[in-house]
Amino acid sequence: MEIPKFLLGDNTDFPNGIYIVHTEFPRFIINLEDDQVEWLEEFSKEDQTELEEEAEHLIEAATAFYDREIARYND
Repeated sequence: MEIPKFLLGDNTDFPNGIYIVHTEFPRFIINLEDDQVEWLEEFSKEDQTELEEEAEHLIEAATAFYDREIARYND
């Protein structure tokens, strides 16, 4: 099965939460309501520096994905 790089999710228990799931390494879930990120990977100290550099780019890409999806719903 092919899984998209980003998935959009919500949950009725958290009605204000808007979640984006990044399915590729490094996997994470971001809640766009408050920009909290939950990493689904364990990182070594060597990976930490690279992760910090990549995180900003990945979060921007997740936000752009969300904006694109919402624009498609509104068309």
